[in-house]
Amino acid sequence: MSTLLKKNFKLGLIQLAAGPDKQKNLSHARDKILEAAKAGAQVIVLPECFNSPYGCQYFPDYAEPIEPSPPTKEQSPSWHMLSSTAKETNTYVVGASIPELSSDKKTYYNTAFVFNPKGELLATHRKTHLFDIDIPGKIKFIESDVLSPGNKVTIVDLPDYGKIGLAICYDVRFPELAMIAARKGAFMLVYPGAFNTTTGPMHWTLQARARAMDNQVFVAMCSPARDTTSTYHAYGHSMVVDPNAEVISELEAQEDIAYADIDGAKINETRKGIPLYTQRRFDVYPDVSAGKVRYEE
Repeated sequence: MSTLLKKNFKLGLIQLAAGPDKQKNLSHARDKILEAAKAGAQVIVLPECFNSPYGCQYFPDYAEPIEPSPPTKEQSPSWHMLSSTAKETNTYVVGASIPELSSDKKTYYNTAFVFNPKGELLATHRKTHLFDIDIPGKIKFIESDVLSPGNKVTIVDLPDYGKIGLAICYDVRFPELAMIAARKGAFMLVYPGAFNTTTGPMHWTLQARARAMDNQVFVAMCSPARDTTSTYHAYGHSMVVDPNAEVISELEAQEDIAYADIDGAKINETRKGIPLYTQRRFDVYPDVSAGKVRYEE
């Protein structure tokens, strides 16, 4: 057993598509959490924007205030669905993500939640890097037209298992978040994300394997399912990558659940064979986790 991971567990990544009816989206997400729990998953992850279609035009209509915490059920039905379902299934649920409306009702964020098996909120993560891209002739998407960025690294302690690093989609392209989480003791990096059919084939698997290889930890990438009738076509291919950068579970584009056994022995084996953690040259270059870092732990 790795010193990072207290005990092994089964991970479930839920790949689903969100339609225009928020209540149906929440009911569907709840059903899939129940299904994953029944299959033995003890940590369950939902995809980016599970309560809303993905798109800047949708975020204001689907946004929910979550502060002050806890919000009322009327304010945030998504928050309460995640809390009650985590408690009902006795699992850790990473509900990632929903559009969040700030308490001043002027700012929107893309926000993920982690609930424990008692239904208690452990942490939130606001997407730190916004998806502002323009690939001529293929895709243009400017999240900052509506959303504001978060400002911290999020490291969540799951008391039964250990620490995970949590970030959202475009955050995976910035390795500093992963490095900091790994060096602060995370055994797994979790990225709910909605790569599209342009960026997905290019970089989805590459980014997942790179973050795993760099840090010798597990990486979980949870995508929405692809809905070709929607305005945004998600890539799908939710996957789990082990610390040796091998893909151990991967879906196609349709709705499904990816399962993987998270085994601490694999971390030990990988780090013993290629001992990056004793070979880094911080006398030559700085350790990004050692400076002034804003993070939640």
